[in-house]
Order: sequence, then C-alpha cells, then structure tokens
Amino acid sequence: MSARRRVLWISTSTATRGGIASYVRSLRTTPLWTRWSVVHVATHEDGSTARKVVRFLLGALQVLLRLALRPPPLVHVHTSTRGSFVRKSLLARAAVLRGVPVVLHVHGGAFDSYHDRAPRPLRRWIRTTLEAVDVVVALGPSWATVLQRIAPGAQVVVVPNAVEPGPAPAPADRGGAPTTVLFLGQVSALKNVPLLVDAWAKVRTDLHTPARLVVAGDGDDLDRVGAAVARHGLGADVELRGWVPPAEVDGLLAAADVLVLPSRWEGQPMAVLEAMARGLAVVATEVGGVVDLVDADSGLLVPPDDVDALAGALRTVLDDAALRARLGAGGRRRVEAEFSVDRTWRTLDDLYRGLVR
Repeated sequence: MSARRRVLWISTSTATRGGIASYVRSLRTTPLWTRWSVVHVATHEDGSTARKVVRFLLGALQVLLRLALRPPPLVHVHTSTRGSFVRKSLLARAAVLRGVPVVLHVHGGAFDSYHDRAPRPLRRWIRTTLEAVDVVVALGPSWATVLQRIAPGAQVVVVPNAVEPGPAPAPADRGGAPTTVLFLGQVSALKNVPLLVDAWAKVRTDLHTPARLVVAGDGDDLDRVGAAVARHGLGADVELRGWVPPAEVDGLLAAADVLVLPSRWEGQPMAVLEAMARGLAVVATEVGGVVDLVDADSGLLVPPDDVDALAGALRTVLDDAALRARLGAGGRRRVEAEFSVDRTWRTLDDLYRGLVR
C-alpha cells in the first residue's frame, strides 16, 4: 500500500474500557486497516489523572509531528463528550490548519446535553469545530439530527457502530438453569444500574421462573449498586462481576439470555450490538442511539428512570421463552443486515475514497 493512502486514526487506547475501544478493535481486523495502512495513535488510556495527561501529551506530540513532517492524506478522529471532545477537537483543528481532510467520529452519548449546557464560548467552539472538519460521523439517524441542529453547516453522515455476528444462539431451554439477565458496561450514573437493582427486586416478587442478574462492569456507582443489592436482600440471585476483560465478554454473552441496559443516555451502545449479534433479547431504555438499534422485533424499550416499566419489561421476557427466542433471532437478523463489521468497513472505505483524491 502506498504511503499516499496512510490514514491516521486518533482515539482512546484499544486496551481501555468502553465502546470506542471495542469499535476500534473490531475495525482493525477488517481489510480497511490494511487497505488504508491505518496508523493508530492513542491519546487516552485508563488509569490515574497523571497517566491520562501523559498519554494525551505523548499522543498529541506524535500527531503534531506527523502533521508537520509527513502529513497523512486523511485523519480520522474518534471523540466522545466533555474532556474527550475538547482534547480531540484541538487535534482535529490542527489537521484542518495543515490542510489535511478530517473525519470527526462522534461516539459519545448525551452530546446534545453536553453542548446545550456548555458556556457560550464552548458552544461556539463545538459548532465551529463540527463545521470546520470535512465530515462528521454520526452513529445513527437520531444522532445525525442532533449534530445537524448543533452545527447546521456541518457535513454529517451516518456510519453505525458494528460487530461481527457471533455463533448461532443457544437453544432457549437451558435444562432448568436460571434464566440469566446480563448488564454489561460501566457502572456509572449514566448507566443507572441502581435503578436496575430496584427493578430486579420488583421482578423477583412474582416471577414464575428461576432467574439471576449478572452485573459485569465497574465504575463510580458500584458501591451504590452493592448497597442496593444488600438493601433488597438480593445477594442470592444478583452477581456483581466487576470489570471483565474483553477476552471474557463473549463467554458472558454466551451464558446469558437477556441483555439489559437501563441508561439515561447512550450514543450507540456496543453492548447492545454485541448482544444482538449473539441472538440475545434486549431490554433497554429508549434513549439516544438505542432507538436506532432496537426495534419491536429485537427487544423491548422502556422510558428512562421508570423502575416499574423496566421491571415489567424484564418480567415479560423472563416469563416467555418463546418471546426471548423471537426477539433474539430478530436482533441477530438486524445486525447481519445493518450493523455488521463487513458493511461498516466498506462504508468507511467509500467515505475515504471520496475525501482522498
């Protein structure tokens, strides 16, 4: 591959926790990575504040040196909200000033809230950054509408998150074993896991089948979740797994029957896509990019912060194995048709070809 087509990707480290790292790990296994000789520069990693600062400074220095000495034909920047956007916007602007085409890939949930609550100078910076780059990637139609409202002059395109469809779903009958509901993600205020525990307490009062809840993830709300489990006396059927390495996630999904996500905001959650790819029924809140993933044939959506609605939806899928199987099969078909890695890398390939002449 010629140096002319060497593309620079800027994102968090692939060893970090979260959806952006999962997305990058998925795409680096595709022909896009070799076809465009992608060079990945990490400007963020998990750890202490000092470690994060050092990683950003080292990554930013590498990006700036490449822009100064041997500009790539294209820069693809992956960003979230708040500090992530501020840091990545500086690097995106540097590439724009150097005359390099820039794709700004917006992953973060609640980007509209982040923008709308920001001070006026920051709102102006967000808008002008989105309008300065060549293309802004939205994860779905709902986020495209949000970004276009924030920056009417931006060139916004939709490129959804993607996963590799997994093995065929296991039979719904697990031989009398409890039906397993899995939460997979960061245990933070954004994900609202204490509400899930409250809902689970309601579900357990009149459920007709054995069931258990597995919470896989860590974060600032983990102590609150543990306290809620203790308060409701749910220690026997709620398992708090903590953070699970990426290599073990597939095993968790294989052992589960339902994926639950009670978030207050979402970009386009990789956990939901990974569950759908494995043929799991999904119960999630109707927020952000979730509505672009889950339809009536693949899951049940409920309003955010509604403990009764969440409990009702969980009770429905737990008591009906046929419904779980139907929703799981529908989700898998949807992933294969719209959210496969093969489809996404080809979309990005076409996008790059349009920008690099």
